Amino acid sequence: MFSRMFGKPKQETNAVATLDKLNETLEMLEKKEKVLLKKVGAEVEKAKEFTRGKNKRAAIQCLKRKRLYEQQIEQLGNFQLRIHDQMIMLEGAKATTETVDALRTGAAAMKAMQKATNIDDVDKTMDEINEQTENMKQIQDALSAPIGAAADFDEDELEAELEELEGAELEEQLLQPATTAPAAPVQVPAGRQPTRPVASKPTPEEDELAALQAEMAL
Repeated sequence: MFSRMFGKPKQETNAVATLDKLNETLEMLEKKEKVLLKKVGAEVEKAKEFTRGKNKRAAIQCLKRKRLYEQQIEQLGNFQLRIHDQMIMLEGAKATTETVDALRTGAAAMKAMQKATNIDDVDKTMDEINEQTENMKQIQDALSAPIGAAADFDEDELEAELEELEGAELEEQLLQPATTAPAAPVQVPAGRQPTRPVASKPTPEEDELAALQAEMAL
């Protein structure tokens, strides 16, 4: 157990150190590749100059060195590809190891929690809860039960009497004559008052008839 506990940091340190070493090697190869590319360019320029000077032999030598530099560049490219492959594999293995380690830690924590929570204790607790719930239900039923004279009442008889009362009330409502609704008051718009009829002035004929009726009354 202790070896496994103390071995994990060492393994992680070795993986990090290996990745650092691979990165350093990769940077060194890239620098060498840049130098060789410059040399290739230089040999091409020399070959052009020798060609313009009609020095064919020297131009061919430049091209030969150019080919050698290109072969080295190709070899360095293969080296870089292998290092990249190794780095990817190492990073994947590191991620796998960390994942397995995390899963192992989670499984251990779950096992510890299950060990602390015994199934028998859970069953016992649930039985106690059910027992307390049943006791409380019995207490509530006992408190809600009728006592004294109310305990002698027959529920069926009370319901039948209630139905008779409801039927009598419905029959009374059906026999009651319909009442006429009062006429709704006429709404007068605001600012307008109803006009009263103006008395007309009596004519002379009406005055003479009134005087004659007064004399006949005497």
